[in-house]
Amino acid sequence: MTSPSQELPVLVAGGGIGGLAAALALVRQGFRVKVLEQAPEIGEIGAGMQLGPNAFHAFDALGVGEQARSRAVYTDFMVMHDALDEYQVGKIPTGEAFRQRFGNPYAVIHRADAHGSLLEGVQASGQIQFLTSTRVERIEQDAAGVTVHDQHGKAHRGLALIGADGVKSVVRQQFVGDEARVTGHVVYRAVVDKADFPEDLRWNAASIWVGPNCHLVHYPLRGGEQYNVVVTFHSRDAEEWGVKEGSKEEVQSYFQGIVPRARQLIDLPKSWKRWATADREPIGQWSYGRVTLLGDAAHPTTQYMAQGACMAIEDAVTLGEALRVNHNDFEKAFDLYQRSRVARTARIVLSSREMGRIYHASGVERLVRNDLWRDRSPERFYDAMEWLYGWNVENCLAPH
Repeated sequence: MTSPSQELPVLVAGGGIGGLAAALALVRQGFRVKVLEQAPEIGEIGAGMQLGPNAFHAFDALGVGEQARSRAVYTDFMVMHDALDEYQVGKIPTGEAFRQRFGNPYAVIHRADAHGSLLEGVQASGQIQFLTSTRVERIEQDAAGVTVHDQHGKAHRGLALIGADGVKSVVRQQFVGDEARVTGHVVYRAVVDKADFPEDLRWNAASIWVGPNCHLVHYPLRGGEQYNVVVTFHSRDAEEWGVKEGSKEEVQSYFQGIVPRARQLIDLPKSWKRWATADREPIGQWSYGRVTLLGDAAHPTTQYMAQGACMAIEDAVTLGEALRVNHNDFEKAFDLYQRSRVARTARIVLSSREMGRIYHASGVERLVRNDLWRDRSPERFYDAMEWLYGWNVENCLAPH
């Protein structure tokens, strides 16, 4: 059993949303933390992200709920339209009845603002040390702790290691060694100022236009002063997992046949970031002695459920709770954490794949999709979302 007052910190590989959430959860359990981040500075690239009530429950459990709430935009509904004919496939109100049902709102936020909320909590603790430009190369462990060797040949000693080092996790590579599953789906993301955004699409909603082998998403950010624009298509080319600058010509070539109202979205951004997406097959073991995985390192997923970052923050809360009930015994806590998270996060990965298929349906499958939610009441939508949005710190642990 470990006393948090011991000199050694807990090591966290990765300073993204998952890594910061993990660091905050550990500090709340009384540990000091050392975050090893390979980038030259702690920050978050990307554009907008969606926060379900489960994410706000997790922010609350980490003590930064108010910071996140103050930066979020609260949508009135989620809406899906067919991009070929503007048919409204489904519309889910996310106002007062939704909040009453799930105890927290649905919102959208800039990734940097979600990351910044966690960073504020981390910095206020005074118990977290950041090392940037530090890439994990190799991990050793013994009965008393973990030693991480970085690319500079330096050794970092800690009580345990949380591998929150993202979709290309070095920690996962050493312990699991599996291959990524490149989807062939390419995502273009951009942020557009309100002045440049079409008035007829300035909805206070998380909006999606679904088409054959493609879809488009838009929603307001930062008090409605900006709009997030995301477009996805099935690439003609063999793709490799990664991020690079996008090309206007490429993205425009994929959206023939889309109604002008939706297609105008792809003409707006002055610059795009291009993600070639991938996930991995879900695995049943993330924990290896005093090492465990968290967030995208544990369960990388495609974006169709809009839950990747939310799952990482949930992971962190669950990890903290597992340590609490096991009196900071890492091996027992990591086992409970893993048992509490594997099925839920695998469900996200597999549901996301299926949702991608539904979004991108064509032919008769498209007609089936458009019929799926016809005349469905808000309450029936809420019932279907209970498994996802009903998560909170009180129910996060598996029976132990």
